[in-house]
Amino acid sequence: MHIGVTMFPTDYAIQPHELAVEAENRGFESLWFPEHSHIPTSRKSPWPGGAELPKRYYDTYDPFVALGAAAVVTRRIRLGTGVCLVVQRDPIHTAKEVSTVDRLSNGRVLFGVGGGWNAEEMADHGTAFETRFKLLRERIQAMKEIWTRSKPSFAGEFVKFEEMMQWPKPVQKPHPPIIVGGGFPHGARRAIAWGDGWMPIGGRDMDPLEVLPRLRQMVAEAGRDQAAVPYTVFGVAMDGDVLKRYRDAGVDRAVFLLPSEARDKILPLLDEGARLL
Repeated sequence: MHIGVTMFPTDYAIQPHELAVEAENRGFESLWFPEHSHIPTSRKSPWPGGAELPKRYYDTYDPFVALGAAAVVTRRIRLGTGVCLVVQRDPIHTAKEVSTVDRLSNGRVLFGVGGGWNAEEMADHGTAFETRFKLLRERIQAMKEIWTRSKPSFAGEFVKFEEMMQWPKPVQKPHPPIIVGGGFPHGARRAIAWGDGWMPIGGRDMDPLEVLPRLRQMVAEAGRDQAAVPYTVFGVAMDGDVLKRYRDAGVDRAVFLLPSEARDKILPLLDEGARLL
């Protein structure tokens, strides 16, 4: 089982490139950065994680700029978006950002994607909450065309562009793995239908191990190989007993959640996580 770490990078936390070096030096497999473009002050949408939205959601850096900084100072650690809010992004620009970081990192990008939960944030980007998952799938389809064709074009319900050219193309072929976030069963269904892995948040509205047998059954029913839909449990605590349960059950990756703290607070936590490796 692979072990990664995730953190909301902010101006008051250890900086992304420093975190990447320290995580790589301790043997972590991957580093993940989340995304929120902004948080509207109306705060009508409830945060799925609890009553009060943590400040780090307002403060987080752009994930691709942060991952680009991490890419140029590391050599092995994989670099993921956890998750990229594709429904709030232009797919042509996003395709170029993913490809650029994949080039800078020599093929280490894990493209974690999701539909999001904040309806007001989406509305500011012109995105309708009710159709966000249809939009997510179509934008991913359009980006796959851009990544894999020399002269891509696309004509969908939400995304349309005439034949064009865009480089760079990703190092990874046909494209970086698309790891689909979201709960069970809907997030799992989307991952099986058009993704390269499923990544729910550990312990949020479900036991990650209770759904594993059903996940495997769904993968088999869809005619996909189990290895083609790896299972990542995201945002877990540093608990050795829990990690052993995940490993023994066949979870492919667990990602520790780090607080947005300064270097002196984060390094001991990385050391603790490294001991569990």
